[in-house]
Amino acid sequence: MAGELHLDGLGDALVILGAAGIVIPAFARFKINPVIGFILVGIVTGPFALGALSGEVRWLRHFTIDDPEAIRPFADFGVILLLFAIGLELSFKRLWTLRRMVFGIGAAELIITASIFGAVLLFFIGWEMKSAAALGLALAMSSTALVLPISGTQSPVGRAALAMLLFEDVALVPMLFVFGTVGGADVDGLRAVLISGAIAVFGILLVGRFALPALFAQAARAKSPEGFFAISLLTVILAAVATSVAGLSPIMGALLAGMLIAETEYHSEVEVVMAPLRGLGLGVFLISIGMLIDVPEILQQWPLLITGLASVIGVKALVTGFLLRVAGARRGVAAETGILMASPSETTLILLGAAGTAGVLAMDTVSFWSAVTALGLTITPFLADLGRFAGRRVEKDASAIELEEDPAKGRTVIFGFGRVGQMIAEMLTEHDRPYLAVENDIDAVRLHRTQGYTVLYGDVARPDILEKLKLGHAAALVLTMDDPVLTARLTQAIRKDHPDLPIIARARDSEHAAKLYKAGVTDAVPEALEASLQLSEAVLVDIGLAMGPVIASIHEKRSVLRERIMQDGGLDAEPSLGKRRE
Repeated sequence: MAGELHLDGLGDALVILGAAGIVIPAFARFKINPVIGFILVGIVTGPFALGALSGEVRWLRHFTIDDPEAIRPFADFGVILLLFAIGLELSFKRLWTLRRMVFGIGAAELIITASIFGAVLLFFIGWEMKSAAALGLALAMSSTALVLPISGTQSPVGRAALAMLLFEDVALVPMLFVFGTVGGADVDGLRAVLISGAIAVFGILLVGRFALPALFAQAARAKSPEGFFAISLLTVILAAVATSVAGLSPIMGALLAGMLIAETEYHSEVEVVMAPLRGLGLGVFLISIGMLIDVPEILQQWPLLITGLASVIGVKALVTGFLLRVAGARRGVAAETGILMASPSETTLILLGAAGTAGVLAMDTVSFWSAVTALGLTITPFLADLGRFAGRRVEKDASAIELEEDPAKGRTVIFGFGRVGQMIAEMLTEHDRPYLAVENDIDAVRLHRTQGYTVLYGDVARPDILEKLKLGHAAALVLTMDDPVLTARLTQAIRKDHPDLPIIARARDSEHAAKLYKAGVTDAVPEALEASLQLSEAVLVDIGLAMGPVIASIHEKRSVLRERIMQDGGLDAEPSLGKRRE
C-alpha cells in the first residue's frame, strides 16, 4: 500500500514537471502567456477530463491527476514562493511609503466592492445578510499570484495593484475568522490570533534582521549558489510556518521573508537562484486551478457563469478605476489597473471554502462561484492585455493636445527614447542642433521632461501621429526602436511619402541592416557590429598597438562588413553603414 501511494505521488509529480517542461518553452516560442497553458494542462489532466478515465484506462494514471487534493499542498507552496519573490522586490522603506494607498485605496476598494455585491444579493435577490456579506467579500478579492507577476511592482500600475493586494492579504485572516464566527466558532479566537500573530511577526523580523546577513555572508565567502538557495528556502519555509502556527496566513510569512532578504545586499543573488522554483510553483498552482474547471458543467450553465463573471469584472473594474482617479492617478493607469484587478482570486476560493464549511454559504453556491472564479483566473492574462489597450486608448488624446502646428520643422526627430535615443539627443544638443523625441510610454515622457529633454508623447505606429508630425519638414529621422518589424514598416511608409528625408535606423545585425536598406533607410547602424568594432579598437590600443594602424584596420573591417551587407541584402549600391559623408 505504501509503495502504491508513493508511486501515485511520483506520477503526480511527473505530470507537473512534464507540464512545466513542455508548456513554458512551447508557449514562450509563440509569445503566449504560459498561464493559459498551465490552466489548460490542469483541465485536460484533471478529474473532469482524462483523470476521470484513469480508473478504466490504467496507463492514463501516469499522465493524469484524478485527485486535485493530492497536489493542493504543492499548489499552496507555489503561492508561498510567489509571495516570497514579490517580497524580494520590496523593502520596508518602500512599503512605508505605500501605507496611505494600502490603508486608503486598498481598504476603500475592498469595502466598496464587497458592499455593492452584498447589496445586490441582499436587496434584489433576497439573500440573508451573512450570506450576502460573505460572498461579496469573497468576490471582491483580486489575485496576488497572477496580477503582480504580470504588472510587476515598479510601474504605476504595479504600485497601485500592490497597495490594494497588500490590504486584501492582510484582511484575509480577520475575514476567515468572521466567517467562522458567523458559523459558530469561538468569538475570542480572533483576539488570540491577533496577539499570537503579532508575536510571530515581531519574532520573524527580529531573528531575520540579525541572522540572515551573517548566514548569507558565509554563503558568499564560499561562493556557493547552493548555499544561497538553501538559506532562502529555509527562511521562507520557517517564516510561513511561523505565521501559520500563529493563525495568520502563511503567505504573510513568505512576504515578510522576502522583504527581509530585500533589505540585505544579497537580494539579487537570491532572486536569481530562486527564480526557477518560483516559476514551477506558479505552474503547480495554475494546474490546480485548471482542475477545478468542470467543462461539461460549464457548458450546461454557461449563460449563468458568463453573466456572473462579467458582472464581477465590470463592477470591480469600475470601482477600482474610479477610486484611483479620485486618488489622482492618470486615466491610463486607472483604466489598466481596474481591468487587470477585475477577476476573482485564489483567495476567493479560500473564502468560499471557509464560508461553505461554516454553513454561511450553501455548497451548490460555493461550487458555482468556484467555477466562476476558476474561469476568471483563466482569463486574467487577457484582462491584462485588455487593460493595457484601454490605458493607451484613454490617453491617446495626450499626443494630439501636445502637438504643435509644425512640430518637426527644422528638427531631427527621434522615434523611441530609450538609452540610444537619449544619447543621440545629448549629442545633438552638444552641437546646437534642435531635436524632437517621440515616445509612447507616458511615464518615461514625464520623467525625461523633468530631466530637460524635448519629448513628445505619441504612438508612432499610428498613421495619424505620423501625419501630424509633418516629417517632410524635419531635418532627419532617427529610428531607435528595438522592434525590427515596426522599424521596417515605418521606413517603408515614411520613405514612400518623403523620398528625400534622411532616415537613420538602429539595426540589430548585418542581416537586419540589409533589410532596412532595402526598405529605404539612408543609414543603418548594426549595434552589435559597431559595439564589437569599438571594443576591438579599445583592446588593440590598450595592449600597445599604435592608434593610427588600429583605426585603419577598423575602417577596413567596416568596409568588409559593408560588402557583406550588400551580399546579404542583394543591394545595387554600397551602404554607408554610418560612415562620414564627404
